[in-house]
Formats: sequence, structure tokens, C-alpha cells
Amino acid sequence: MSAYTRQVMDELRRPFGAGPLDGADAVGESGSVGCGDTVRIQLHVRGGRVRRARFLAYGCPAATAAASLACRRLEGATLREGLSLSAGALDAGLGGLGPARRHGADLVADAVARAFEAWYSARLGSRGLPLDGRRVAVAMSGGVDSAVAAMELRDRGLDVVGVTMRLWHDPGAAAAERSCCSPETVRMARETAHALGIPHVSIDAADEFRRGVVEDFIDGYARGRTPNPCVACNGRVRFRLLADAAALLGARGLATGHYARVERRDGVPAVARARDAGKDQSYMLAMLDRATVARLVFPLGDMRKPDVRARAHAAALPAADAVESQEVCFVGEGGYVPFLERNAGLAARRGPILDAGGARVGEHDGYWRFTVGQRKGIGVAAPDPLYVLATDAGTNSVTVGPREHLAVGALELVDAVSHAPIAADAPFEVRVRYRGAPLAGRALVPLDGGRALVELAEDALGVAPGQTAAVYQGDRLVAAGTIAASHSPSEVTCGLV
Repeated sequence: MSAYTRQVMDELRRPFGAGPLDGADAVGESGSVGCGDTVRIQLHVRGGRVRRARFLAYGCPAATAAASLACRRLEGATLREGLSLSAGALDAGLGGLGPARRHGADLVADAVARAFEAWYSARLGSRGLPLDGRRVAVAMSGGVDSAVAAMELRDRGLDVVGVTMRLWHDPGAAAAERSCCSPETVRMARETAHALGIPHVSIDAADEFRRGVVEDFIDGYARGRTPNPCVACNGRVRFRLLADAAALLGARGLATGHYARVERRDGVPAVARARDAGKDQSYMLAMLDRATVARLVFPLGDMRKPDVRARAHAAALPAADAVESQEVCFVGEGGYVPFLERNAGLAARRGPILDAGGARVGEHDGYWRFTVGQRKGIGVAAPDPLYVLATDAGTNSVTVGPREHLAVGALELVDAVSHAPIAADAPFEVRVRYRGAPLAGRALVPLDGGRALVELAEDALGVAPGQTAAVYQGDRLVAAGTIAASHSPSEVTCGLV
């Protein structure tokens, strides 16, 4: 009889923790569609330890043996030890299940992770362990950037804990290949964390994400705006939940795999551009609050993407070849138009295409299918190129015109935030989209009620209400806000704003 057979048979003959657990504090379940196996892990947690662990398993002997071994190791373990229990450790503990039976260890590891996810998710917003200045919670998305960020911090000697948020994804569409919302990303993040030798916890953020990001996205388009869900997610949901998870884990520091830096000047921390201008993601962090920025670390801020890939390959990380995540992760395959038509009640309906003078020049099937600045796919023949100038939700109309009519000379911002003092004698730049070129600014005038007026020294093109405007001095992000309205250069010149 092989060692593998002996170890598996020992667990099957004397299973540890088989049966139900009354009053369980956390329950995690995982099932394999491929072989029909199902495993449920049940935990009692008290005083920072797993006091009792029980399992119910239906299916193959490998899954039952792995569940028994998991409960044997979990009972009496600290929460940190529980978060570090990997499929690889279970497989090794059973003498190596082999490719045909390894799914049993994977299934059980996933059920264990889901049990801890349930336990931690139910306690978000409360404080757990005392905050430790050497411990840092790293948001891990399953991609290569967050994987290398965690590895860099681990190699600096910090006490790293990986945190992954299980986000909402449209059930009516298949997850896009590059989606950071798919269940597969949670598994990849967990495997990467365990490969690095660090504990990992997933957090159920689906409801928060839907309320704070998805519904805002739907509402914005329903009102004819063009919201940026990534900026909204970072500003309202992702970093707040990361901070809540860090409080439970006792981590003072927060980190992500964003290509950005935190620059401290005169004791004031502010998000700053990454050294690699081609990968800079500081714009996506424009709506973070100062208290969060003060705790942030961006290990990739001075690195280039090819170097990050190379480090991941050198360390043989599971995420080394992960593809880039797409911008609107939750809409699934097909993009945002079919997503809106499934979720916002925006059924296709005919509406007018108007020229800049208000004359009808064509028809369309829904204003939400167009974005300001769009040139292709308008469906109107003209001697010169036409661009979408505006959309109107109330009249279901789309206005088109020549490129010069897109020019904007000033922006009205709402929900404006200040990140750092603005030097009056220094120039500033404004960015109105993630990949957009920075625009020279002329004046930034704070208004009441969290509003601000930004005058531009050069014209912006394709600016739409709902977009985020980020203001920089040098590399530092000093202010930001949501564009509520824009004004033409002639209005600015005539003093009409």
C-alpha cells in the first residue's frame, strides 16, 4: 500500500470532525461541477482561534480525506494559521493526491476560505486585532500587479496579509476575459498569496459594490451622464472595505498594485504620478480621502510593467501571465450597452440625431449608445467628420457637429475634494480621462457646497458630465471632482462663467 493510500485511508477510517456543527459561527461550501463533489466546512471561532471545526462531504474519497485533514489542522489554530491553509498543504499532508484527485484538496481549501470569508465579512466595520505598524493589508485582485506588490512588501520584511474582495458581476453575461470581478480572480489571488507564504482572506463585497458603484453607473447613464466606475469604486468602496478588513486583521498599512506613488511634503501625503508615465494610475485614485492616502503604500510606483512581469516569472507566481483587467469589470462580455439594456430598463427606442442648430439629421436607437466625442458609428453621412457633442436623456436625442464644437474652456466640478495645498504661483494640469493627455490649467476657483470651477489654458475635447477631473501640480494630485457642466472657450472669454 502506497504512502498516499495510507494517509488517505487513515483519514477515511478515522475522520476528524465529520458531521454537523450546531451554532456555527461561519460556514463555507464549495462544489465541483466536474465530479459532483460538495464539501461544507463549519467553524466555531472564539478569542482569535478556531475552537471547533466540522465538515460534511459528499463525493469522492479524496475530498472527504482532505476535509478531515483540514478540520484536524484548523481546530485550535489561530485565525492567521487558518487563513494560511492552502490546497498545496492539504495535498502534501495526504501524501500527494496526484492530478486526478487533486481537486479534492482544491475543493476543501475553497470551502475553508469561504468559511473565513463569511466570518470576516460579517464583522466588517468593527475592530479586531490591535493595529500593528509592521503589518500591511494588500488588496489582491488575482492579477500580476497586486501579486508582485505583495511579494515586494514581503521581501521588505513586512507582515503581509492578502485581501481580495468578491465583487458583483452581472449574472446575465459571461465574465469578460480580463474581468477583475469573476470568481476565478478570487481563487487566483488566494493561490498567489499562499505561494508567497502569506495568509489570505476574501471579503464578500458584492452588495456594497453593487450599491456604491454599479447602481451609480446605471443611474448616471440613465440621466445622460458618463460616470467613471473605477474612480467611484476606489473612492467609495474598495479602499474603505480594505481599511475595514485591515482593522480586523490588525494591519495599519494599506497597499495595492496600482502604478502610483505617495509623496509627502510638509507632512501632507498626496497621491502622485508613477515614474512610468505610460502606466500611471494616479487618476483612478483621484477621489480618495486624505486619511486613506496617509496609510497607503504603492510598491510598484517606481517600476515598469515589463519589470513587474519579469519578477513574477522569476518567482514562478501563479499570476505571472494573468491578463490586464478591463476598465468596466462588472458589465461582462458585450460591453456596457447590452449591460445597461439588461439592468437599467433602457430598451432600444428610436430618437433624433440633431445638428448643432437643432435640425434633425438622422435617427438612433438610444442615447446611451453614444458618448461625447465619439466619431465612428454615428450613422449620419456628412461631407466633413461629425462628432457626438451631447446626449439628452430626457428627449432621447443625440447632438452631433464638427470637432471644433467639442472645445471646452472651463469645467464645473461637484463633490470636489482637496488632496494637498495648491501653490498659487505654480502651474497646474487637469486630466479628464484615464488615458487622456493632461491639459494646462489657468485658474482653480473653490466654490461653496463642495463645488469648484476650473478654467483651462488650452481647450479640452470630448468632455462629458459625470467624468472625473483630476488636478495636478507637478506629479502631485492636489484636487479632484466630478464634472457637472462645461463651458465653451467663448463663454470663458466673455466672462459668462
